[in-house]
Amino acid sequence: MKESTRTRLGCREFLRYSSVAVVAGFLTVGAATTTLAAEESINFNGWSAAVDLVESHITAFEKKTGIEVEYGNLPWAQYRDAMVTKFVGKAPLDVMWVSDAWLPEWAEAGWIQPVDQFKELTKYNSDVDKFCTDSMTYKGRQYGLTYYTDYMGFFYNEEMLKKAGIAKPPETWAEVVEQSLKIKQAGLSEYPLMLAMANESWLIEFLSAMVFSQGGVFTDDAGNAIMQDPKKGAVEALKWVVEAVQRQKIVSPATVETGELAGLKSFAAGNHAFALEPKYRLRMLNDPKQSQVAGKVKQILMPKGPNGSHATVGWMRFYGVSKHALENPERAKNVVKFVEWFGGKAEGEYRFQKFLLTDIGAGFCTRPLFDDPDIRASYAKYAKIDIIAEQQRLARKKDVITPWFGEWNEFNGAMWQSAILDQISPEEALKKSADKWQTLKREQ
Repeated sequence: MKESTRTRLGCREFLRYSSVAVVAGFLTVGAATTTLAAEESINFNGWSAAVDLVESHITAFEKKTGIEVEYGNLPWAQYRDAMVTKFVGKAPLDVMWVSDAWLPEWAEAGWIQPVDQFKELTKYNSDVDKFCTDSMTYKGRQYGLTYYTDYMGFFYNEEMLKKAGIAKPPETWAEVVEQSLKIKQAGLSEYPLMLAMANESWLIEFLSAMVFSQGGVFTDDAGNAIMQDPKKGAVEALKWVVEAVQRQKIVSPATVETGELAGLKSFAAGNHAFALEPKYRLRMLNDPKQSQVAGKVKQILMPKGPNGSHATVGWMRFYGVSKHALENPERAKNVVKFVEWFGGKAEGEYRFQKFLLTDIGAGFCTRPLFDDPDIRASYAKYAKIDIIAEQQRLARKKDVITPWFGEWNEFNGAMWQSAILDQISPEEALKKSADKWQTLKREQ
């Protein structure tokens, strides 16, 4: 449910894609073949997730509307590169899954088009969490309809807290320190808090959750860096992590080499009392076939800093449409029907989003589904749905998603790691990150 955060298409990369554009029209994605002759069909591409469910929903759409769909998919690792190649080669694409991290790049290139002229699609915005709509909006235009979301959650091992004599889980980051030290002193865990700070695609979510909960931001409303400002939360968040690793020793110094999956496995093995993890991981953590702490893992609201709140970071995926999809009025009409069938309601209900949750545990942006009896029953097997819904209301979009995000993200991750290892001060690290951001911004 996670992917690369690279979003910037540089000159060399563009030329590389252009050099193979000659064959782009003949590429196939998955088992389905897209042909230029199939003008009556909708060409839809996604990555290889919930394939059987997608195919079933397509079949129902074709039966209901008589509109044919050519569906293709690729493993996530290949998807973005294949799609960019197709875009550059002007392949006949209509609808595709899009990550919020790619929106600025794909919109600037004209590869995907705004859909806010279609009331059939925007009418669903009133049922969707605001950060989801914000995450598919660029320069004031809405570029799609959402079907999936998740956020960074805060989990704790209830049994370990009880053994340490802790009656109530933490509400603040200060209490996380206090309780972690108590657990450490009791010999229950060497490093009570699991943080995954390897410089991989998940890192920006971990950092954003901690910055947002400290009341901070990376950038202002004009897109300028303010992460270096000690009063804007990012410096405070980084200082907290440095203290946790270097002074309090409640987080392992190996955190800078720990990826999300490795951290998840360590928490599932019972090595920690607390962990930041994507919310959907609750399903695995409370599955006795996959986790040694099944039945013991609970979620609470993200701890807050002295000037912060229980805010966290969210991410989402959406159905985007191409220029090709809108060139012909009849095709555009069919495409809108297709997007609504998957991202909105199908025969009066949010069917696809519901299927994703009950079948594979994938979250949704659509608030009414939190009251659906089947959804509530599905979540009840491993989580408390009311906490999930409350935390999702407090989720915010990443404030660093720009055409230059990918290049800055690598640099910023290295700066945080240097500070965590005590090689550079938090203030200097974020000053360098801010300078890098402003340089890249000016180069656009």
